[in-house]
Amino acid sequence: MAELVARTGRQLQRYKDGCRLIAGCIPFRYRNCVENGNKVVEVLMINSTSGPNLVFPKGGWENDETVEQAAVREAVEEAGVRGDLLHFLGYYSFKSKTLQDEFCPEGLCKAAMFALLVKEELQFWPEQSTRQRSWLTIPEAMERCRHQWMRMALEEGFLKWHEDTLKGENNLISSDLSLEKD
Repeated sequence: MAELVARTGRQLQRYKDGCRLIAGCIPFRYRNCVENGNKVVEVLMINSTSGPNLVFPKGGWENDETVEQAAVREAVEEAGVRGDLLHFLGYYSFKSKTLQDEFCPEGLCKAAMFALLVKEELQFWPEQSTRQRSWLTIPEAMERCRHQWMRMALEEGFLKWHEDTLKGENNLISSDLSLEKD
């Protein structure tokens, strides 16, 4: 088995208009609820290495990869999960207090966030010695999320997309049922 290694350093980092470009995702899965038979969506969060509470996997988008590849790489490196990127949730700007550098002295960052349907949880991953995974319901994730911009990505990006997707599926089911009546 080839060992996975996390990328480090800033040599390949992308910057635009004084902002460091970031790629990340909100990993999710469905859990069957025993009580009512409905599926419950859970999101995967990881501990922050620089403070309390939890975060979604994210990191620098590098010159030799697409933004989608960067988001998938960060999910593997930080959270030890693989899956399918299903939707681009949007761009979220924030200011990093700890990651200021010569290309971005103000610490401004612009994160491209995606919804990632988890297909595999790895037993070993590059940052497992410094990261713990936590599967949470949406309300739990909102409460434990460390950064306001990540809460916005969860609420305004992920939740809106997920609800719209479910409505679309229900409309497909309704139209299928009406076709069966004919």
